[in-house]
Amino acid sequence: MTCKDKMANNGKEPSFGELLRASLKSKDTEEWLDVHFTRPIGLFFALIWKRLGVHPNAITILSIFLGIAAAVMFYHTDVWHNLAGVALLMTANFCDSTDGQLARLTNQKTLVGRVLDGFAGDVWFFSVYFAICMRTMPQLMPGTDIKWGVWIWILAAVAGLICHSPQSSDADYYRQIHLLFLKGKKGSELDTYAQQRAIYDSLPKKGAFLKRVFYFNYANYCKGQEKRTPEFQRLHAAMKEKYGEVENVPDKCRERFLEGSRPLMKYTNILSFNTRAIVLYITCLANCPWVYFLFEIIVLMCIYIHMHRSHEKLCREIRNEWMEENGNEG
Repeated sequence: MTCKDKMANNGKEPSFGELLRASLKSKDTEEWLDVHFTRPIGLFFALIWKRLGVHPNAITILSIFLGIAAAVMFYHTDVWHNLAGVALLMTANFCDSTDGQLARLTNQKTLVGRVLDGFAGDVWFFSVYFAICMRTMPQLMPGTDIKWGVWIWILAAVAGLICHSPQSSDADYYRQIHLLFLKGKKGSELDTYAQQRAIYDSLPKKGAFLKRVFYFNYANYCKGQEKRTPEFQRLHAAMKEKYGEVENVPDKCRERFLEGSRPLMKYTNILSFNTRAIVLYITCLANCPWVYFLFEIIVLMCIYIHMHRSHEKLCREIRNEWMEENGNEG
């Protein structure tokens, strides 16, 4: 139920608690720290920005500058600069929560805003990675008299491009799939390459340069998610063929998927912002930020592989069950 619906039904302004509950996507996909800490603070500021008439995208852009400022602080090795970096990155994350809640409060949710939101997070971590590399280059590798030099850049590239990028992308994708089966199309932000590519192809080649760039890149982003999840793509195609839309899937079939998907949601949360940020804060304050890259490569990659294999196995099993049902019906 939207905030407007609540006001219409109750005839009064919804309370802070009601607004907070309305902003949560589902108990299955929300992280404890976000529910009890980040979201309430984000909503508090969203209500202030709403009164001031600030657009949600302006808050997202503000978060980008805060994230870059945090990276500058993490370049330094002393505790006080790093504490400032922690505070700035936490504030950027509050802004990330604020812009989404503000968009819902003001009915200004858009695809551009959602993609800009994800882009902001990418800028934060790119900036932080760059700052950590610059900070670590002149330092000695543990137990040696060899400086990190170019090796820290290689470690950062592996952590960022090979590990972080697919981890965060697919974690969000799995959450949207879960919400699709839980709440239907209206409750999920699951997009497809075909849809976004069709929009790109429909745009005029003259006078729509920025829109074409946006949809071209977003379509390819969706394509990457789809290439990494072949079993879900087969399940999704089977669902379309057997039931049409997800709303037509029988409740027992949807619950069968949700039972398998629900335990994996904790891994999608680990692969999102909070766990990464906490490890980043600790390693920077301890003046060993290179450990953060190893955490990305070893710990988070193991979690990602388990999550990915489990989700693909679930999709394959359910698709086989549907095929057997079709055979029995025949």
